[in-house]
Amino acid sequence: MFKINENYLKLPGSYLFSTIAKKVAAYSEAHSDKSIIRLGIGDVTQPLAPAIIDSLHGAVDEMAKAETFRGYAPDLGYEFLRTAIAKNDYADKGCEIGADEIFISDGAKCDSGNIQEIFSVDNKIAVCDPVYPVYVDTNVMAGRTGTYDAKTETWSDVIYMPCTAENGFVPELPKETPDIIYLCFPNNPTGTTIARDQLQVWVDYANKVGAVIIFDAAYEAYISEENVPHSIYECEGARTCAIELRSFSKNAGFTGTRLGFTVIPKDLKCGDVTLHSLWARRHGTKYNGAPYIIQRAGEAVYSEEGKAQLREQIAYYMKNAHTIQQGLREAGYTVFGGVNAPYIWLKTPGQMTSWEFFDYLLEKANVVGTPGSGFGPSGEGYFRLTAFGSYENTLAALERIKKI
Repeated sequence: MFKINENYLKLPGSYLFSTIAKKVAAYSEAHSDKSIIRLGIGDVTQPLAPAIIDSLHGAVDEMAKAETFRGYAPDLGYEFLRTAIAKNDYADKGCEIGADEIFISDGAKCDSGNIQEIFSVDNKIAVCDPVYPVYVDTNVMAGRTGTYDAKTETWSDVIYMPCTAENGFVPELPKETPDIIYLCFPNNPTGTTIARDQLQVWVDYANKVGAVIIFDAAYEAYISEENVPHSIYECEGARTCAIELRSFSKNAGFTGTRLGFTVIPKDLKCGDVTLHSLWARRHGTKYNGAPYIIQRAGEAVYSEEGKAQLREQIAYYMKNAHTIQQGLREAGYTVFGGVNAPYIWLKTPGQMTSWEFFDYLLEKANVVGTPGSGFGPSGEGYFRLTAFGSYENTLAALERIKKI
């Protein structure tokens, strides 16, 4: 008889955002007269920028003609997009990354889950706590995390690096040596960042102990402070220890069109084996590429018109973030984030757990957020709100929250 991957059975409950969706759906069904404002899932709400739409239309027209029709994309992605990324995201920022070190995909979520496949199952991972759930859950599925302790909500073979108000949400180097280190800055869920010299410490540490850093830079476009790095490759020595994940979802609104990329420098090796070659093999075997029309749309992100339009879009969301941040502080909440990222991280009032506050906010204000405990044990007592709603809904949500 066939067997299943029993590691899946170790996962407690459903995926965080699936659980939230079910709770909200149940509440909506029972209270159909209530207007719910959703500031939970980090999904964008503004339409695609005009430059991107124009590029999509042009690419669709190309697909209608035999002489310009495209079939399978190249394994790494189309050169026009990889070249634009290499220049704008790396060369223009002083980073040494070649176009052939960039792998185009359909999003950073997939890549952050799939990247663990090229590593042995006996590698020990280290994660910030709280953390984007995909990092841990996909390693559970692979059988790399040991046993789950429901009381502490931790896995026996995972190294947790607490990020709390007490340490400024900056993880400390772990006492136990990890093999794979997941870092996400600007951080999801806390919305906080680390300075370039603080990130350099991690690069130096990884090179010293022989670990690899998987650096999620999905929110780099929201950085407003000068000393906050946009890429880990701004740090000396990162080419020999770091993989970087990037997304078009939050910087350009591609949550529904799907586009991202992973950078693996050819200098990153395990003995004589390059991780670049392993990921290229995996990519070529298991993936047939993002659609041509979407990659053309991605190219438009780097046009002068695209850049200008997206700066306005990001400013719109960050105006929301500032509004939420200031409004919550005026209401007496302790608030973090919202400066270099579109997330606001707040302490729950009184002795409320994060899920109790979720229910309280949904029932009393009809506002949806994300419980901090869903991101890890150190997230308990915190709550995440996103700035991706409309400005009008953001103001309305704040007024509701202030009244309860």
